[in-house]
Amino acid sequence: MTDKLTVSVLGTGIMGAAMARNLARAGHSVRAWNRTREKAEPLAADGAHIADTPAEAVRGADVVLTMLYDGGAALDVMRQATPGLRPGVVWAQSTTAGIEAVAELAGFAREHQLVFFDAPVLGTREPAEAGQLTVLAAGPVESRDAVAPVFDAVGARTMWIGEDAAAAGATRLKLVANSWVLAATAAAGEVLALAKGLGVDPQSFFDLIAGGPMDMAYLHAKAALILEDRLSPASFAVATAEKDARLIVAAGQRHGVRLDVAEAAAERLRRAGAQGHADEDMAAAYFASFDETTTPSS
Repeated sequence: MTDKLTVSVLGTGIMGAAMARNLARAGHSVRAWNRTREKAEPLAADGAHIADTPAEAVRGADVVLTMLYDGGAALDVMRQATPGLRPGVVWAQSTTAGIEAVAELAGFAREHQLVFFDAPVLGTREPAEAGQLTVLAAGPVESRDAVAPVFDAVGARTMWIGEDAAAAGATRLKLVANSWVLAATAAAGEVLALAKGLGVDPQSFFDLIAGGPMDMAYLHAKAALILEDRLSPASFAVATAEKDARLIVAAGQRHGVRLDVAEAAAERLRRAGAQGHADEDMAAAYFASFDETTTPSS
């Protein structure tokens, strides 16, 4: 297999569209599909072929890359793609799907003789657009050269977790990483909300922790989105973050771990979504600290 591949990208939302663009820029032939075609059509300007169906998108592909909402969506779309799939095609599954869902997806891959990689990514809109994602990957050693050009095009680093993709080792690590992201985001929002409620200038808090062990770039990045009213376009939307938070809580429960912070973060995200912030950056969970009738503009 040459380094220039035909890659089918199924799902062209925030992450999938950026990944498709970087694949095209790397010289790969990209065939893109999205449930809402209008979201995929801008990729035509980057040289991608926009397919009407998943089956059309995967026909002739060397690698299929799925970046969909959840495991159920990924399985549904791959079932629709079945008429266009051929045995031996590499499937890089990058949806944050949950542990049990990955096992089900791996079962589908075995049934259709696909080479399956569990390959969620770490990063949001900006690193995705810059091709600077971290790919967390698990899959067979003998087929890694076939998928490496894809991972190299979308990411700055590939971290190999193991050979058994069905064991969901990569997804397990992704859930652990996202639990930290969600906790930090929730904490940033609550700090700003409390400061507002108590009449404290947030900059006083930032000055207090500046340069010390409690300071962190992520806090400043998420706080700026709130304070400067830059919650759209989202880097990681409230609705998607809530989905991930619930996957994390469920994974903990199944393994005997109670995750109070993740559970609270999921509820905060749900409230923010109900207030109309579902498509905004997950930092908009800040608004969940306030009653709907008194929600501040920033």
